[in-house]
Amino acid sequence: MSMKIVTIGEIVVEIMATEVDQALSETGTFTGPYPSGAPAIFIDQVAKLGVDCAIISAVGNDGFGRINLDRLKQDGVDVSGISVLDQETTGSAFVTYHADGSRDFIFNIKNAACGKLNLDNANLTVLEQCTHLHIMGSSLFNKDIASLTTKAIEIVKGNQGSVSFDPNIRKELLDASMKRSLIEILKVTDIFMPSEAEITSLSESNNLENAINEYFNVYGVSEIVLKQGEKGAKVFTRTHTFEQKAFPVEEVDPTGAGDCFGGAYVAFRLQSKPIEESLRLATECGSRSVTVSGPMEGTSRLDELSGK
Repeated sequence: MSMKIVTIGEIVVEIMATEVDQALSETGTFTGPYPSGAPAIFIDQVAKLGVDCAIISAVGNDGFGRINLDRLKQDGVDVSGISVLDQETTGSAFVTYHADGSRDFIFNIKNAACGKLNLDNANLTVLEQCTHLHIMGSSLFNKDIASLTTKAIEIVKGNQGSVSFDPNIRKELLDASMKRSLIEILKVTDIFMPSEAEITSLSESNNLENAINEYFNVYGVSEIVLKQGEKGAKVFTRTHTFEQKAFPVEEVDPTGAGDCFGGAYVAFRLQSKPIEESLRLATECGSRSVTVSGPMEGTSRLDELSGK
């Protein structure tokens, strides 16, 4: 079976305030809509690197859905796993940026088309060719999608495929039920991809070294990819640690940088590139992504990378 990467989760449009510190509670000027959604950005980056891939999601039969379908298809994503739900609207995210670098969001996801995705309306046929499944914790926002993800894991693991997992959730928002669900995913994870803020979230310890040992020895992960934002990233294996500093760039829009990094790292590793090379190229993808406005606008092609 040839390699195919599949992810599951939300597809939305992002609409951005044009002025710094513009309050979402006040009338202002916005730009967009831009194709977005963390899983969608991840899989678009995979496709831009020439790797066969698909996403299981849902959009409405509307302009917001079409802008996403058109972009993903244009960039090489298999969109046959995206259900178009006539009675629902495509999800959206409004965002404003503050002078200190922080952001405020208003999301319409849970009640949008992607929030209605379930085992009955999802197209799972793309999993028949799937050799690797990527899961994002932020996408597991209801029981239907959690059940769908569990079914997808069963199919992919049953076909001897592999799993990568980006928890993508703040520790302070992690309740006991969600933590149990995420730990069940961690048990079948090959590549674990937390941020610095998340590295101990699913561990019994608040200590970095102890948490890493737990992920290897209790849950059996193969690689831990630690995303460090503007500092770069690290990869831990049982025997080695690899480190890559971020590339020096002028930041315009940080949204989606971690998703671009993750998509690139998984794509390169599944093409059997060494960890060190995969980490360097993925970090360049993440760094490049922040130089343009729009969450999916900064995905990179292979020929655009200096370290290829």
